Amino acid sequence: MRLRDWDRNLKVRLAGESVVNITFWMFFPFLSIYFTEAFGKSTAGMLLILSQVFSCAANLLGGYYADKYGRKKMMVLSAFVQGAAFTVFAVSSSSWFDSPLLGFVCFTVVSMFGAVYWPASQAMIADVVGEKDRSDVFAVFYTSTNIAVVIGPIIGGIFFAEYRFPLLLMAGVLNLVLGLVLQYMVKETAPVQRKEESIQNKNWFSVLGNQLKDYRVIMNDRVFLLFIIAGVLIGQTFMQLDLLFPVYINEVVTNQPLLRFGNWSYVVENTQAFGLVLAENGLLVAIFTIVVTRWMSKYKERNVFIISSFTYAVSVLLFSQTSWIWGLLFAMLVFTLAELMTAGIQQGFISELAPADKRGKYFAAASLRYTFSKVLAPVSIPMSVWFGYTWTFIIISLLACLSGILYYRMFHKFEKRKALETAPKW
Repeated sequence: MRLRDWDRNLKVRLAGESVVNITFWMFFPFLSIYFTEAFGKSTAGMLLILSQVFSCAANLLGGYYADKYGRKKMMVLSAFVQGAAFTVFAVSSSSWFDSPLLGFVCFTVVSMFGAVYWPASQAMIADVVGEKDRSDVFAVFYTSTNIAVVIGPIIGGIFFAEYRFPLLLMAGVLNLVLGLVLQYMVKETAPVQRKEESIQNKNWFSVLGNQLKDYRVIMNDRVFLLFIIAGVLIGQTFMQLDLLFPVYINEVVTNQPLLRFGNWSYVVENTQAFGLVLAENGLLVAIFTIVVTRWMSKYKERNVFIISSFTYAVSVLLFSQTSWIWGLLFAMLVFTLAELMTAGIQQGFISELAPADKRGKYFAAASLRYTFSKVLAPVSIPMSVWFGYTWTFIIISLLACLSGILYYRMFHKFEKRKALETAPKW
């Protein structure tokens, strides 16, 4: 499906979200370093876990409201709230008012409304794109995000420490602009549903309880449940890209020459080293996501998911064995290969399982892989104090291997179910 044939909603979103994401990635990868230096490893890890607990609840509500009130309304609301939170975060990081605690509160708000935005945005794609083209469209959006991951960390590695205030302020302004663009240039795509007037649905706490009941029904699908559990386990690997990896590289990498020609050498500092490693990930994903997605579509999904899990495990072990900048870059190459293998096909798999009128809920339920992963993943930071980096990386690697085993079980059940559904009825 060519870009010019896309629905107007998607074109507007692709442009707007791409600009916002670049600014976001100028500072986001370095926040774990910022909070660790401000609060200490153990406290920072616990605070990050707390922030993601709130995000998990917001995600549950986001899927429900995306189906009930519409994709557009939830996306506009999320963009405006994130813009306001980023602006306050900028003030809390300024030279005249330095408050890491207020900054953490703002980060929590951003995380919560990012979790509200995600299921609505994914459901909108499923609403307007046919099943055969969804994987390609999801892959394009994924690629645009990773173009931001290339540009943002390189700029952030240079400017974050000294110019945190303008970077955060820019993020706030751009999110507010995105909210205006979505409000006036995007149309609603959610299927028309009968509005429930029950008083309990007007109370967010009751909605959350009802939503948990709805998800309990969804989770009765054994295939989908295994998909969630395996996703949470593998999430403990790729979530470290923004948590343990920056802290690890910041501590173990001293000033190292990246390039050397005769008497001239280009030396990278610890923060710049992480920016380069993360930018490598984003560059490879931006260039190869669509290509690898189409390549992987030629193979059985079961094999792709399983091999991806074990490749993640290998990459984490490689990280644990080196503090050399080129060794870290090679480990990230392996890590990125694992990421690319399933980048496009996961969303298509969810779309295949979800009824049209419940896509918001299904995408929200599926995104629990990420929200639960975000809740658990920050434990790795205090773990590095308790057990040391080597054992922390080994534990994460074993979790990735376990996810591969669960994916095998999931596809065994899925293929058995499909065989029963397609069997002739006599």
